[in-house]
Amino acid sequence: MLTLPAPAKINLMLHIVGRRPDGYHRLQTLFQLLDFGDTLTLEPLAQPNIELSCSDPELASADNLVMRAAQALQPLTGNRTGARLYLNKQLPAGGGLGGGSSDCATALLGLNQLWSLNLSVDELADIGLSLGADVPVFVRGHSAWAEGIGEQLTPVDMPQNWFVVVHPGVHVSTAELFSHPQLTRHTPVSTIPSALTGAGHNDFEPLVRALYPDIDLAFAALNALAGDGAETARLSGSGSCMFIKTRSEMAAQQILSSIHDHHPGYRAFAARGVNQSPLHRALARQG
Repeated sequence: MLTLPAPAKINLMLHIVGRRPDGYHRLQTLFQLLDFGDTLTLEPLAQPNIELSCSDPELASADNLVMRAAQALQPLTGNRTGARLYLNKQLPAGGGLGGGSSDCATALLGLNQLWSLNLSVDELADIGLSLGADVPVFVRGHSAWAEGIGEQLTPVDMPQNWFVVVHPGVHVSTAELFSHPQLTRHTPVSTIPSALTGAGHNDFEPLVRALYPDIDLAFAALNALAGDGAETARLSGSGSCMFIKTRSEMAAQQILSSIHDHHPGYRAFAARGVNQSPLHRALARQG
């Protein structure tokens, strides 16, 4: 049996720099992995069944990316081996933190070890890309600069800052955002050095704040609680979560405590940014 983390990510910046002929948007983004996320427990079964349960029962469906990852790998076992999978969800669905994609990557890497498939990271990343554009960054397990639709990855090392992440309890439709006529789609092309200095923004943020007033209010609340001298809160991905970089773990915990006191309806957590994924560290410890 394996119990493995499925860490969150935030997008420190996200630019939409055009569209491909097939309609997909061309992105530039900086993925920062966090030391906080979901947990997946994997247990082998002698019979070729895939069983998925979840702390949120509504997510334990055939459409869950964990189930789809298992179904993608199982034929490589000759369909002789199965698995019992339990997903403990901590990350909000649709929050822009990559929760589903990270769960999928953890399933791919975990089952690769559980079933002794001996697939390479490159092979697993290719399978992951067929399941979702954000899956490869979690499979490869390193904070990264991404281009294309998010699959062209360049590993980068960044300061391991502390962040406070807030989910205001609002669901954002990614499909609605990508199709919205007011979405900015022609931001000038940026570079890795520029992004690493903190330049850049999230092209989804103005649209999300205009379409979802409760999210706009949450931005104002987080910025107010962070106080003078703190960086401005930013949206992560195309979801409803926002984050703010803090000066230290103590500062992050103080902001988190204030959020719990003044806005108990918000889901929030503090986490440290990491360069290597907690998933890869856990797999290395387990051999």
